[in-house]
Order: sequence, then C-alpha cells, then structure tokens
Amino acid sequence: MRDRFLTGLIGYPIAHSAAPAMHEQAAAVLGIHCHYQLIEVKGAGRDDLRAMLEGVRRLGFAGVNVTFPYKEAVVDLLDDLAPDARAIGAVNTIVVDGVRLVGHNTDATGFVRAIEPLLGSAPRGPIALIGAGGVGKAIAFALAGLGVAGIRIFDADAAKAAQLAGQLRDRHAVHATSVATAVDGAAGLVNATPVGMLPSRDTPVPDALLHSSMWVADAVYTPLWTPLLTAAKAKGASVLTGRDLAINASADAFKLFTGLAPSHVAMGNAFDAVMAARYSPPA
Repeated sequence: MRDRFLTGLIGYPIAHSAAPAMHEQAAAVLGIHCHYQLIEVKGAGRDDLRAMLEGVRRLGFAGVNVTFPYKEAVVDLLDDLAPDARAIGAVNTIVVDGVRLVGHNTDATGFVRAIEPLLGSAPRGPIALIGAGGVGKAIAFALAGLGVAGIRIFDADAAKAAQLAGQLRDRHAVHATSVATAVDGAAGLVNATPVGMLPSRDTPVPDALLHSSMWVADAVYTPLWTPLLTAAKAKGASVLTGRDLAINASADAFKLFTGLAPSHVAMGNAFDAVMAARYSPPA
C-alpha cells in the first residue's frame, strides 16, 4: 500500500488555508505521510493554469484541490470529470489517475453534510444564495439535491446568476435581481462569495435584511465569524460557520487522493487549532 502522498491547493489568496494542517494530520493518524503544498498564484491565465496542471501530472502529485478564483477555469483543462463536477461546471478537487487528471467537486458533498442538520430543524421555505461562482454552483446543486422549496440566486454578475438558475430551473431556482429580492421572505441564506474573507470586512447582505426567523450560513472560514454571521447572530438568527463545509470537503478530497477514509475528528482538531491560533469568536 502506498504510504506517501504529495497533494496541494491551487488558488489565490491561500496563505490562510487550514487545508495543509487538516490533510497532514489526517494522514499522520492513519500512519502515512502527506505533504500538502500551497500553490498560490495570483491572476493565473489559461496558459498558466495549464502549465501548473501539467506539473501536477508529472511531479508525483496524488492530486490537488482548487479554490477561488480557479474552480471554473480549470474545468476544460482536465482529461475527465466526475458526473457531479460535470453537472455543476466547477471543480475543487483534481485526482491524478495514471496520466489523467480527473475533476471532482467535494464542495457539494461537503455542504450537504454541513447543512442537513440546520435544514432539518428550520421552517421550510426558499433559500437565498448569494454568489454564483465556483462554490456557489456547488452549493446550489447541493441545495437542489436536498429538495429545498426554492433557490433564489443573486450574483453581482447577473449573467452568472441567470445561467446557474437556468441550470436548475426544474428545481425551482430563480435569478434574483438584487440581494433584497433574494432575501425577502427566505427561510435561509448562504453566502458563497469571498466577501467577508480577510482582509475584507464587508458583508454581502445589509444587516437590515437579517432577522431571527431565518438561518444564515457562510462558506467563508477566514475568519469563522464573518461580519455577516456576527450580524445574523446579533439578530437572533441560527448560523452556520464555514467550519463544517471546510472539514467535510477536505475529508472527501483526502479520500479521493489516497483511497483512505480520514478521521473527521482529526481533521476537525487540526482545523480548530489553526483557527484558534488566528481568531477568537465573538463574546
């Protein structure tokens, strides 16, 4: 059995990522070695991405994760796509299968497990999704698969929101023309944009639109308590930080890279240690 793995992450900015700690700790608990390399490249064009992926293919990587802003850009540079990634049109995990690069999407599977407990205890109603980029697409498909009452999608790029809504029109997804339209009467709200990720201290949704009868989830985890979640908590809303999505998505990627099921507890402990060293939750 293979006992050494080289994996990594392509994106920008990623210096804050907890992924190296999670993957390397999960491997240690299993008695194997994993080196998780951050490949931080700003403004990579198509040729740059192709060159990086060729390096992944040739340099002994088991695979790499992909994050903002490249989850959609890598799709047509790969040799094959898993069915979920093909449907979503975004990839966050690339597995080296021999000489082939195969794209997967563990954002979707990770989000399903993260959100199910919250959905189970919340009133049924439409969900507002802010952001139709790579992670937004995955979350939209995850929500649709869970059978939510409807999805209202807003993105600053109206064409992206309209395209995603069109992909899921048979699942009661619609393009919202404003944040206010998306949120009005929604049972839940998901931020799938990088707004609120440090160094940004902005919020994708004005505080006045938040209220106690909704739940609010944020895909951002740096910091865990984004301005959006802090405001939602102050309004009495149920909230979900990006912690569980990050851990679940990483665990699913680890299994794809290694063929081994990681300890979620070990990955969670590693994630929490990284967060504790950087951030403190609100009082």
